[in-house]
Formats: sequence, structure tokens, C-alpha cells
Amino acid sequence: MTDRKRQEGERRQQPLTRQKAPKSTDEGKLPYPALAPVVFYCMKQTTWPRKWCLSVISNPYPFSLLEIYTCLTPSKTKYALDSFFFAFFLMEMVIKAAALGFHGHQGSYLSNNWNKFDFLIISGEILDHILASLGVVSGLHFFETLRPLRLIGRVPSMRVLVTVIVDTLPMLANVLVLYIFFIHIFGVVGVQMWKGELRNRCFLGEDIPTEYNMSLSPYYETKRGKRSPFICSSDVKKGMLHCSDVPPYTKDSVTCSLDPRRQDSAGKKIVPDVVGASTNSCINWNLYYNVCRSGNENPHEGVINFDNIGYAWITIFQVVTLEGWTEIMYYVMDANSFWSFIVFTLVTIMGSFVMMNVCAVVIATQFSETMERETDEPRSGLSIKQLLEKFRDFIIGKLGRLFNNQVNPNDSGSSKYSLYRGTMTQIWKPTKERLRRVVMSKLFDRTIMVAVLLSVLTIAIEHHKQPAVLTQVLQYINITFTVIFVIELILKLLALKLAYFKDKNNIFDFVIVIISLWEIIAKADGRLSALRAFRLLRFVRLVHFLPYLKAQLLVLKRTVEKAAALCMLLLFATFVFSVLGMHLFGCKFSFKSVHGDLVTDRKNFDSILWSMVTVFQILTQEDWNFVLYNAMAYSPWSALYFVALIMFGKHVLLNVLVGIVVKSYQAKNTLDESDSSLLLCESSSSSENPSNPRINFAEWREKCNFPWIQKVRRWCKAREEWSFYMLSPQNRFRICCQHLVSHKLFDHMILLFILLSCVTIALERPGIDPKSTEQWILNMSRYVFSAVFFVEMVFKVLALGVVFGEECYCKSSWNIMDGSLVILSLVHIFVSLLKMDKGNMLGMVKVLRLLRALRPLRVIKRAPRLKLAIEALIASVKPIGNIVLICGAFFLFFGILGVQLFKGKFYYCEGYDTRAITNRTDCLSANYRWEKKTYNFDNLPQALMSLFVMYSKDGWVNIMYDGLDAVGVDKQPVRNYNKWMLIFFISFMIVSIFLLDMFIGVMVDTFHECMQKQKHDDALPIDEEQVIEEQTNKSAEPEPEPEPVPVPYYEHFSPLRRSIHTLCTSNFLDLFMTVIIIISVLIMAIEHYNQPQYVAKLMEYSYYVFTAILIIEVLLKFVAFGIPRFFQNSWNLLDLGIVVVSIVSIIFTEMEMADAIPINPSILRVCRVLRLAQVLKAKKIRVLLKTVIKTLSQVGNLCLLFTFFFFIYAALGVELFGKLECTDDYPCRGLHRHANFKNFGMALQTLYKVCTGDNWSAIMKDTLRECRPGDECVSYLSWVSPVYFTSFVIMAQFVLVNLVVAAIMQALEESNEVKELQPFRRKST
Repeated sequence: MTDRKRQEGERRQQPLTRQKAPKSTDEGKLPYPALAPVVFYCMKQTTWPRKWCLSVISNPYPFSLLEIYTCLTPSKTKYALDSFFFAFFLMEMVIKAAALGFHGHQGSYLSNNWNKFDFLIISGEILDHILASLGVVSGLHFFETLRPLRLIGRVPSMRVLVTVIVDTLPMLANVLVLYIFFIHIFGVVGVQMWKGELRNRCFLGEDIPTEYNMSLSPYYETKRGKRSPFICSSDVKKGMLHCSDVPPYTKDSVTCSLDPRRQDSAGKKIVPDVVGASTNSCINWNLYYNVCRSGNENPHEGVINFDNIGYAWITIFQVVTLEGWTEIMYYVMDANSFWSFIVFTLVTIMGSFVMMNVCAVVIATQFSETMERETDEPRSGLSIKQLLEKFRDFIIGKLGRLFNNQVNPNDSGSSKYSLYRGTMTQIWKPTKERLRRVVMSKLFDRTIMVAVLLSVLTIAIEHHKQPAVLTQVLQYINITFTVIFVIELILKLLALKLAYFKDKNNIFDFVIVIISLWEIIAKADGRLSALRAFRLLRFVRLVHFLPYLKAQLLVLKRTVEKAAALCMLLLFATFVFSVLGMHLFGCKFSFKSVHGDLVTDRKNFDSILWSMVTVFQILTQEDWNFVLYNAMAYSPWSALYFVALIMFGKHVLLNVLVGIVVKSYQAKNTLDESDSSLLLCESSSSSENPSNPRINFAEWREKCNFPWIQKVRRWCKAREEWSFYMLSPQNRFRICCQHLVSHKLFDHMILLFILLSCVTIALERPGIDPKSTEQWILNMSRYVFSAVFFVEMVFKVLALGVVFGEECYCKSSWNIMDGSLVILSLVHIFVSLLKMDKGNMLGMVKVLRLLRALRPLRVIKRAPRLKLAIEALIASVKPIGNIVLICGAFFLFFGILGVQLFKGKFYYCEGYDTRAITNRTDCLSANYRWEKKTYNFDNLPQALMSLFVMYSKDGWVNIMYDGLDAVGVDKQPVRNYNKWMLIFFISFMIVSIFLLDMFIGVMVDTFHECMQKQKHDDALPIDEEQVIEEQTNKSAEPEPEPEPVPVPYYEHFSPLRRSIHTLCTSNFLDLFMTVIIIISVLIMAIEHYNQPQYVAKLMEYSYYVFTAILIIEVLLKFVAFGIPRFFQNSWNLLDLGIVVVSIVSIIFTEMEMADAIPINPSILRVCRVLRLAQVLKAKKIRVLLKTVIKTLSQVGNLCLLFTFFFFIYAALGVELFGKLECTDDYPCRGLHRHANFKNFGMALQTLYKVCTGDNWSAIMKDTLRECRPGDECVSYLSWVSPVYFTSFVIMAQFVLVNLVVAAIMQALEESNEVKELQPFRRKST
């Protein structure tokens, strides 16, 4: 039914066509038979006004072009022409209504949904003009922002895409219900646990201004002020920060140490509390900040708090988006308890990695299914690609006619001209043929490819502060390669003529050669030279030699082609939200600088350009929370704008792109199946080839037949099964070793020692005293574990053999890994005990200590589930490697382009007041520091590192701002100096979005193949003969008699119990309990900070009432179903658990035993919110719940993978970065007391922060900063740190997290299969 309505709507939206061949009937003689004959009771189709209106609306292009013009008109001009546009589109509505009829006719104006949308916008604008003429300020400017959306109804591809998205809304609504349920649960938990906690500040315990005439702030503020508040924990709570942790008072960069409370007997002279302190030491006034109590402000303009359910929703929503969530967690840990991180970790896992990915999978799956139905219908109209191809053919045709129809010379010289032309033709034809063969040969193509490679390498080695000789040499090389490419161009033009331009690659080469010539002739240095980097794109031709990479590129190409309409729709959505943001927040994001100047925040909505940049930044979810803070400072309702933008833009439109990628991979698999048959045929034909190189090798071996070699070979061959050629298979000692190695207890003992060695690795940290007992125990344990593992390896080698034999030690890659780790540990012990020069051996010892972190790799072999997950991950190495190659090619292209554009320009002056500084000389003359940005484009490695940070979507906005501010080499940056650089950064981010979705497609495809293989392997043990035998036995057996209809279990119930059973199984009880649950949850949501006493009483009494109702319900179900049947239903178990927890909560509260248990008893009341899950019994929501449950059941292997990788990287992080110190004089941007690598636990917490992508670039920046004089620094951190963080981000963010998406997609597919099979099962039963 819905498909037929959609098709009718599509027919209504097609342009009107006049009937060319009218029928004989009166109705058939109408010019437009599909429309109403008469409208408005008097206007026929042949009446002049309506006839003219019908002819006008048959050509909608003027309206579309003017709509585009209204979108692109600058703001000042747009306001001047606003009345004209309003009148024009009002006239369009009147013309369409006159032509089609307004309402009640076939094909009338309001029968089209897009016309209804136009009518709504125009009605709002009419009302706005009326109110404005009456002097009433209207707030309906919102309808003006919706004007660009009217263009969607005029573009067929976008109209189809919007229709498909609308079809996914029912399933998306179910996901939204689950999402709101999740947000509400943790919002209520946050209000119950942390309301008012983030207001805590350290206030003055005494009246210092009155007693000492000293001007101090009422509460302690850090150097960063309100941007980083000092949130303390009261004495009742067990937070991590107390008023005693307030740092000393500083004056003129001097730390004060005097205590004003210690006075002499006269009570006037202040005595230093520090022994030996000088009498002129300053007073530590911060000692008076010793009272922790609630203040009036919450962090970040009052946005971040759990004071009521509204702000709790906003805070939990920010945590789910994973942007700035660790800062909120650190605030709560400081104010409440260290163990609060468990709640936030659970929110991020369930909300971000499960619920948000469920949303992505549902949208992607529904989009793919709906798009298949839509694409089956043929659609008319020309695409942009077809128009470009027609334009190219038109130009080539015109040029061909221009060359062929040249003006002939005069008649007197026509004979001579024809003779000359014939002679030249005879000479040129064979030459042209030879030239064409040369140009089309593989040797010529590969020679040009080598030249391109060398030219790209010459561009890649350019860097900042390169020698003048290198610059001159590179210029000569550039001229040489340009000449080579010009010669290639001339040869191809001579050989192919106009056919040269029929190939897109040739057109691209032609443009690059022209740009290179222009650069050399015009001597354009700087930005134009960056265009030479486009030569790198010529390497796309090399994919012919890499078929797997070619397949991935074809998927990318198919995705880009299918996503064209989506990109256009996303652009329109960005534009609409940008205009709406300008109306809501324009010219409001300003603040005062340190020097008193009024400065506009860089993330603003002041113009259409910066508004679109800000909206795009919010879609990438980079620092969007700071835009939210600025907006909510003016109105708390501004949060609705950001929630709508993120939900629609990020979680709907961008997830549609995921669906397109997955569908492209599915199409690739169908093509691969057809290609694989061809490959099998080729391989079989090649295997039948009699010419085998091994035969030649055998012949050569027979010729070199020396006697002593033959004896050695025969002796070795006879003892192949012997261990070390000494222990035969019948040797008793070897048999004992084999029995020992194959015993389960042996494996269990080795696994125990491996786990104990992992524990000792986790206990090691740089802060241990080398002479302490703990360090001695760790050293001894290292010796013991190394000895145990060495003995294990010796026994296995003796039992299995080393290299030769069917089951030798080295045939298993896991054994090779174990043996390598054992040998490395022995080498480490030997080197550490060797008494040599410490300076020479220090580097080797550090490397071997780092390799100790790889010991957990030995667990893989002994954990079957982990081994299976690792093998599945290894199976995806090839497709992931292809994606990495594609990303590397794009990185190389943008890196070379960035070096050409920004080398030497990412420097700035660091000082107190740099407003008058213009260059490096002025900075140094003012005794300031001329600093370099950590992420810069001075050379290709630095550029690649900066691009990877942007690729991960963390910190890319700051890098973009640095690029926009770059002026020149040794020039002070100027804000927004070159806005055109936005093209470089925005284009890279758009490409990165496509490539990130390619990672998702690869993981989904690989996971699906692994699951199919596992199902196939599970089905293999079934013997076909046994199945046939069972079928024959069944056929031979007589048909069983029909089973009698079972009697219902409640048939023998008493009348009272049966009436209770009827009540419990009726819809009335479910509806009644649903209403009760919703009311109880709403009452729980009323609780807020500083609430009146009557609200607390209302909540307490309602809790008793609702608990009594729940108890009555459970008792009724006990009576109705009986105890065995009651426990068979999982929902009944949930109800029983909630009742027990509620009773326990009441007991602890009434007996005032809150201090006797580790958690607040009021938290137990939150468990009632779980009853909301019982409300979610709709069929589609139940499918989603089963999907989430199945995903969580598969999380076992994923958690093992995460734990495994986290353990290794945490141990490496402690070893590499454990000694990094952050002080007030030398502060860090990402590392602090909550996030560091000082011990194994903090390293795990820091790595989880990196895994979520929250400010990980700042952590890597801290590990790359310059070493201060006198500090113990490691020289290799400059290259080890990027490798460490880059590899971890790739594995954690791009591979393992996307495995969760793949698991959810597989679980949703299985849930849908079960749902489809249920009706058949019912019929069969």
C-alpha cells in the first residue's frame, strides 16, 4: 500500500505533459487529462488564465534557478531583495493553484507533499509580514531558513533520497525510544548521585578582607579561571580533591610559604611555618580556602551539572557523543568518588559503542533495503555525469569539424596543394602508426610512471629550511620532468589526435602539464607550485597491478557516485542549520580578552561562511560542546538546536553513507564470486602446464651428485623424526617429555605462570626505588618466570623436534612467537647482568625492557576464544591493508600539498602581549619566544602526522585555524588571514569521512565472511550418509497418530485463582502497570537540587505506594502462574529483582544505615527505571532489544581483544611515558593527574580516553614537547610516540570499535531472520 502511494506521489511530482494524441471521448480531448477539467467552479483547461498557468508550470526551471539564487545571495543583498523573493514565490503558489486547483481535485496543489511544504513556508512569511506591519516583532523567521529545502522537491535524485529517509523513520523512531530510555536511566542516576556536587568550591574560612585588608576571591580559582574550576569534595564524600590540595599562593612567580595563622605571643608578628624560611617570604593566603561547600555556579557557564533531569539529559548526551566526556568524569571523581568512573565507562560503552552503533546499523540496513526498491523503478532525467559527458562530446565534435572543414586555398593552387597533401599523408600514416604503437606500449607507460614516481619524490623531499643548493637542484629537476611530460603530451596528441581527450586520465594529465608550464614560464613560486602535487594522482593507474586494491577503489568510486545526492542533501541541511544558527546565535559569541578587548569566538554564527564551518564542525563532533556552552549561556533551550543537528546530521544523514558503503561491498562480493570462477579456471589451466621450474631444480640437483653430500642427506633423512638427530621417537626420555607436554595440567601451570608474569608487568612502574624490596621481588620474579618458560620451551623442543618432523616445534607460528619471547627475555637478563659500560648498554636494555610488554602474546595460544578472535582479525589484514594503502595515498597527496602551502608558516610568538608583533624579529627583540606548532607542515613526516590527527577528527579544528592564520615564513599569524585555505582542510575532512566509512564496510564484510565460515564449519560434522539413513528410516516408519490437543495448565485452577490468572494475562494489567511505571518515573524525574521539602515528601510517599503496587503485582503473578512458571519468564525475574531491591532500599533508609553500605541507598530506587524496559514490548523495539542483547553476548571475544591490546599498550606506555612530568611552570595540554602513564591503572584509563578519541592529540603533543634543561628525557620519543599512538588509534578506533558495528549488523540480521521464521514455525506446529 505504501509503495503504491509513493509511486502515485512520484507521478504527481513529474512535470506536466500535454496530451499529443487525444482520444475520441470528451475527456480524452483535454490537453491535460490527468488534471481536473474545472477548478474554482469556472476555470476550464482551455480557459485563457488557466491555460497560461498550465504552460508556465510545465517548465519549472525558472523557479528552481531563482530558488538557488535565494540560497546563494549574500545576506545584505538578500534582505534588500527579500520582498521580491516573497512576491515571486507567492505568485508561483497562486499560478500553481490556478493551474492545478487548490484542494479536492485529482492532482491538485495540496495533493503534493512538497507543495504543502511550500504553502506552510509562504503562510508563515505572510503572517510574519502582517505582524511586522502591525509593529509586532515576530519570531517566525524560522520559515525563511526553510526556503532552501523547497529546492529538494525540484531535484529528482534528492527527492528520492528524502523519500527513502522518510521510509526509515518508523524504525528510527524505535531506536529513538531506546535511546531516550537509555539517556533517561542514566540521567536519573546522575541526579540521584551527583545533584549539586559540581557546585562545590573551596571558600574562605575567615573574613580575610576585613582582618588583613587583603583582596581575595570568595572561593579559590585556578589560573584558567572558570574554564577549569577547582571542584572540591566535602568531608562526607570520598572525592579525589579536597581543600587541603589547593596549591600555594604565588606572587611574582614566587611560591609563598608563610602561614598567617601562626603568630607570636603579641599576636602581631607573623612567624614562618617553614623552618629556615627567610623573613621576607610572602604569605600563603590560599591556606584560608579550607571550607568546601556549594556555590552558585556550575562548570562551563552552568551547563555541566546534574542538578535536575533537564541538565542531566544534556550532560549524558554530551558524554554519549564522546566529546569532552572525560572532563565531566574528572569533575565528578573530584567531587564525589574515584569509583564514579565506572558509571561513565558504562555510559560510553552502552551509549556510544552499542546504542549509537545500533542507530547507525538500523539506518544503514533500512536505507539499503528501501533503496533497492526505489532503484528498481526506472527514472527519467539526465544526471550531472551524463551532462558532462555530453558537453565533452560536443566540444570534441566541434573541434573535429573545425580541423576537418578548414578553408581550402584558392583554385589556382589547389592542384599543388592536393599533391603536397597526398605526399605528406603517405609519409605520415606509417609514422603515425608506429608512434601510436609506441605510445600505447607498456614500456612507454611504465617509463612515464617511473618519471611520475621520481617527480613526486623530488616534491616530497622539500622541507622548511632546506639548503639553497637543494632548492636549486629541485628546480632543475622540476624543469626536466616537466619537459618529459610535455614530450609525452605532444607524442600522444600526434598519435591519437582528438581521441586523446576521450580518456579522463589524459584530460587530467593535460591540465597538470599546462599548470606546470604556467608555473615555470610565469616563475610563480608558492601557492601555484602546490598544484604539482596533483601529479601523485596519476598513480591511480598502478592499481591494474594490484587487483585487491583495485576492488577497494572500485567500492570507493561506487560509493562516491551513489552518495552524490546525499552530499547535496547534506549541503542543504548544513545551509539550513547555518541560517537558523545565524538567526539564533548571530553576533552573540563574544568575550573579553586578557587585555580588555572584545573578541569574537572563532566558532560563531556571525556570517554564512563561518556559520557553515561551525555546523560542519558540529557534524564532526569536534569541540561542539564549547559551542553548546556559549549558546546555552544565553538560553538553556539552545540545546535543542544542537541535539537536532547532531541527531539528524550525524546520526541520520552520515549513517546513510554507511549504508551506501555496506551496499557497495555487497555488490563487490557478487562481482567477486563471478570473478573467482574465472580465476579458478586460470589456476587450473596453469597447474596443467608441464613446464614446472621444480623439475629443472631437480635436474640440477642430480648433476651435483657428490658422494659425501649424499651420505649426509641420507643420514639426515633417516633421522628426520628424531629430536636434535639424537632422540628417536621410541626414546623413553622423549616419550616422557611428550606425555608431560600433552598433559592438561602442564598447559594450566604454564598459563598460570603467564598470568602471574603479566601481573608483575602491570606492577612495574618508573617510580619504584631500585633498592626497595618491591623492586627486588619483581627482579627475582622475572628470573623465575624466564627460567620456567625456558624449561617449557626445552621440554617442547625435546618432545616435538625443532625444525624437521610432522609436528615439530617451529611448524606452529604460535610456538615460534613463544620461543622468540623466551630468547629475548634471556638476552635481557644476560645483558642486565653483564658488567659493561652503562652508556653503551643502556639503549639495548631499554629496548629489551620494552619487549617485555609483549609477554601477554603467549596467552593467545592458550585461550581458544581469544585465538579465534585474533585469527579473524588476521584474516581482515588484507582488506584493511588495502584501505590503509588508499588512506596512505590520500595522505601523501594532501601531505605534499600541505608542505607546499604551509611549510615554515606554523610559527607564532609566545609572550604576554603580542598584538604589535608582526614577524620573528619583533618577537625576539621583545624578549619573547618564537615557538613552532607541534602539528605543522614543515616536512612530509610532520605533515602526515598532522593529517592523521585530522583524520581521527580530534583537534582538526585547531590545525585548520592555524592554517587559516598562516601569513608567511617567519611571520606572526593573523586571524583568518587566508580564508581560501578552508578548501584544503574541509576537502580533506570530507575525504576522511568516506575513508572512515570504508573501514566500517571492510570490518562488516570480513565479520560476515567469518560468521558464514563458522556456520559452515559447524555444519560440516554432519555425515551425509547418516542424514540419508535417518530420512529412509523416517519414510519406512508408519505415520504417527495425531497427538491429542493438550489441556491448558490452568484448567484445574479454582475459580478465584483462575480469575487472578485471567487478570494477570489480560491487557488491562499491562496497561495499568505501564501507566504506574511511567508516573513513577516522571515523579523520580521531578527530583532536583535544592528542592522544597514537600517535593521530597511526595517522592518518598510515592515510592512506598509504587513499591506496594509492585509487590501486589508480583504476588498476584505468583498465585496465577505458580513458582516454576513464574521463574520461566525473564520479565517476571526483572520485576522480582526490582521488588527485592526496593524493599532493601526502604529498610536501609528507615534504619539509617546509609553509612553501613558502600553505596547510597537512594541509588537502589533508580532500579525502578528498569521497569520501563517492560513498556518496550513493541515488536520492532523487541527486535532491537534482542539485537542489543545478542551484541552484548558477542562482546566476550571483543572484550578479550580490547583487554589484550590495552594490556600491551598500557605496559608499553608506562615504560615509555611514565617519567613525563607536568607542572604549573611547564604545563601539559592532555596529561594531568587524572590522565598519565605513571602506573598501569592510570595508563589503562588514559588509553580508554584515547580509544574514545577525546583529546588524544593533546596527549601525543605532550609526549612530543621539547625537553627542559636538567630533565631526564628520552631521545627516541620523537619518533616512538607517533608510532605508538598512531598504531593504537588505528587498532582501537578504526578496527576494534568497527568490529562492534559488524557484530551489531550481524545480530540485527539474525534477529530479523528469527522474526521471519516465527510465522512458519507457528504454522508447522
